[in-house]
Amino acid sequence: MRGLEQEQAVGLKEWAVAVEALRTGRQLLIMRKGGIREETKDFQVESESFYLYPTYEHQKKELIKPEYRSEVKEVEAGWSGRQTEAVINCCAELAEDILISSQEELDRIARFHIWTDSFAEERLKWKRTKPLHLMLLRVYELDQAVRIPVLSEYNGCKSWISLPPALLNKVPRRPVLADKEWIAQISEIKAALG
Repeated sequence: MRGLEQEQAVGLKEWAVAVEALRTGRQLLIMRKGGIREETKDFQVESESFYLYPTYEHQKKELIKPEYRSEVKEVEAGWSGRQTEAVINCCAELAEDILISSQEELDRIARFHIWTDSFAEERLKWKRTKPLHLMLLRVYELDQAVRIPVLSEYNGCKSWISLPPALLNKVPRRPVLADKEWIAQISEIKAALG
C-alpha cells in the first residue's frame, strides 16, 4: 500500500463499530467534516493510505441503524476508557474523496452505511459552509492485529493521528473484498450519487 511504509505511520480515527463494518466489507465509505481539534478547523485528507484507529467515546447505538446496533455492544466488549493499548486490525487506501453538500446526495447513499439517517444529516449540517467528505475506501485486514500503546496525543476530537512506525510497518494484509466485488460496490455507490 502506497504511503503506509513511510517514516511515520498515519491513523484515521473512526468509531469501532464502523471500523468493524469496514473490516468485514459491509461498508466501503466513511464521512468526515473534521473534529473540533483539527488544526485547519475543517477536514483535510492528510494521507491516501492509513490505518483505521478504532474509537469508542462518541459512538452510541442510537446513532446506528437498528440492524447494526447489537454490534456496538460487541465491539465495546472488554473496552474501558482506561485502556493502555489499542488494537489495529485494518488499514485502507482512499479510492476517492467525494464532496457532499446536499441532503439529496446524502439520502442517495443511505443504504451504503451503518449510521442512522438523522446522524448522517447531523454530520452534513455541522459547519454548514463546509462540504461533507464522503471517502470511498479500499480496506485491507491485517493478517495479525497489532497492539499499540494509547498515547495522550491520540485523544480528542481530531481525525488524523501519527502512529508508531516500528509497530505497523510491513504488516502483511489482504483486501477485505475481492477486486471484482469491490469495483462493483464502488460503482453502485457512485451510480447512486449520479
